Amino acid sequence: MNIVIIGGGPAGRSAAMEASQLEAEVTLIEKEHIGGTCLHEGCMVVCGLNDVVRFYADSKKFHEMGIIPNQHLIDYSQVAQGIKKITSKIEKVLKYETKESGAEIVRGEVSKINQEKVEVDGEDYPYDKLLIATGSRPFIPPIPGAENALTYKDILDLKKVPENLNIVGSGIIASEFAGIFSSLGSTVNVLCRGQFLRNLDDEIKDYVIKNLLNGVKVHEDVKVDEITNKSTITSNGEMEGFSLLATGMTPNSEIVKDMIEIGSKGHIVVNEQMKTSNPSIYAAGDVVGTINNTPVARMEGVVAARNACGISSTMDYRHVARSITLYYPVSFLKSESEKSADDYNVRIRGSAGPGSFWNVLDGNTGLTKMSANMETGDITSTFSISPASRTSMPYLAKMIKDGYKTSDFDDFIETHPSTDAIYKLLHFLAKYG
Repeated sequence: MNIVIIGGGPAGRSAAMEASQLEAEVTLIEKEHIGGTCLHEGCMVVCGLNDVVRFYADSKKFHEMGIIPNQHLIDYSQVAQGIKKITSKIEKVLKYETKESGAEIVRGEVSKINQEKVEVDGEDYPYDKLLIATGSRPFIPPIPGAENALTYKDILDLKKVPENLNIVGSGIIASEFAGIFSSLGSTVNVLCRGQFLRNLDDEIKDYVIKNLLNGVKVHEDVKVDEITNKSTITSNGEMEGFSLLATGMTPNSEIVKDMIEIGSKGHIVVNEQMKTSNPSIYAAGDVVGTINNTPVARMEGVVAARNACGISSTMDYRHVARSITLYYPVSFLKSESEKSADDYNVRIRGSAGPGSFWNVLDGNTGLTKMSANMETGDITSTFSISPASRTSMPYLAKMIKDGYKTSDFDDFIETHPSTDAIYKLLHFLAKYG
């Protein structure tokens, strides 16, 4: 089996390694960086910046408490260069792992695809099965002057922290960069066409705005009329400063648009086996427009590779844990089922422990909220703000997929000290629900 994969991000790389281990001949084509957007421009960049922000916030707190004598200063240019060095080092590890699995990596841009082969820089690569994992790029809305705005791609090229920053968007990316730059000293406005962080429970959203985005001004139901290189003009007036677009993603599907079915949002249409309308072509990752989430992209790549190699596998999008990278991770898990009258809500403030101990004095230790159907024992939603929530949430998702009910947590014993209140609530529901 000869498999060609276009795109070396999480989906493409996972597919390449899986197919190689299944003894396929694999060629992975990447025009720029192994690791894709997640490593070089997205998730890992946000994590790197957030680590510095958290240290900076803690240093100010410890200085005010008299624990350390000096308040630290942040050199943004040095931070950006450090992140680039680290992601470059991680990329080398990813390349090594991919090659060790047996896949061949070809550096170059695809110029032509037909039913039998892929052309890269004048060289042909024949295939039996083709996997498109070309990812996505920032969506640029039709706003006059949008070319004057920044996107996440420009973040590491800034020389200093902007004095004023207007973020256009209402989702996870908008909130993450709002938290980062506000903490570093920018005056930040978030301009939302609709509701801010609409996937969050209202109580959790309020906590995020008041405690984790303190100082950020969130404007909902605002229309952006124009962007200049000095300001953002909205229905609420003109706001000085740089503009950052965080308005969603556009799938990079153009290269195969004449060969397979493309959806209304430019995404490649696939079934649960990641098959396209062309029996020889599969697709995975952001380009299929399902959930823009690195672990989901990896699993989609694995599912696509298995099916391409003749092993039946399907994608399961139920109970996918997600998170927002702020001072504390904001993690959430929502059931696809409708709420019922039997749903019971419980909540608990975060407890003192690793990563939150020194925040007890100002009451900012996090918040966890959970809903469960007390008739069936099904857990219907969980929202957790704590240093450990990002680690706990996917295990809870796995347990729910495997059929665990609230009653199964009656004898659960967590590690201590822990700051995640998920299992405290589960134990409460099991005992008293």
